[in-house]
Amino acid sequence: MSFLIPKIYVVGMGPGNRENMTLRCIDALEDSDVIIGYSKYIELLQDYYNHKTLISSPMKKEVDRCIETINIALSDEGKTVSLVSSGDSGIYGMAGVLLETADRMGFDGEIEIIPGVTALSAAASALGAPVVHDFAVISLSDLLTPLGLIEKRLRLAAEGDFVICLYNPKSKKRTDYVDMAVDVILKHRSGKTPVGIVRNACREDESCTICTLDTLKEQHVDMFSTIIIGNSQSYESLGKIITPRGYKFD
Repeated sequence: MSFLIPKIYVVGMGPGNRENMTLRCIDALEDSDVIIGYSKYIELLQDYYNHKTLISSPMKKEVDRCIETINIALSDEGKTVSLVSSGDSGIYGMAGVLLETADRMGFDGEIEIIPGVTALSAAASALGAPVVHDFAVISLSDLLTPLGLIEKRLRLAAEGDFVICLYNPKSKKRTDYVDMAVDVILKHRSGKTPVGIVRNACREDESCTICTLDTLKEQHVDMFSTIIIGNSQSYESLGKIITPRGYKFD
């Protein structure tokens, strides 16, 4: 009698369209009997994987989603499960909470983390070359991180002259956090610093805006936007944002 080792993939599916999924992502989803994730991500996958068992759950149910994933993998049917994240599963994704949950539950099966194209990478490709030098990625969501700590990280990143990428810049409740971030960064960076705003990066309805730091507050930003703020050397040319790496040209 053979014993099946429970198997879970934690999959970074990138922006959600098949063209921007990695081959490892596609292979993992094809190998899975069940795919589980936030409802929006499952909607993006339905056209490709409606022959699988698809399970969706609402936002803010991440721990419950992980528990369900593990319980399905441990079930008598021996099903392989993919838990999906947009972007990269290890960058603001489900890899961390799944591993924490598995540790607490004593899960002794196999867990494989599948990387994916991040929102930063997708947005940067639309803007040109804004992050070819050192950068910091900071989420403005204070759901799990205190606002004071977010402000500190913004200040230190600005002081260090990092290119700064802002995730989760605005929601229905958090309407003024972008303004707060601008105020913090302007203390250490010119108002003429180029800024790129990409909404729905690498999706069909992608839009891209280039402005400056001192006009960022005037721009339309929502929860589907990713903001990239250049460093002191970044500039706009050719309709793109370019951050020099330091190469010498004769």
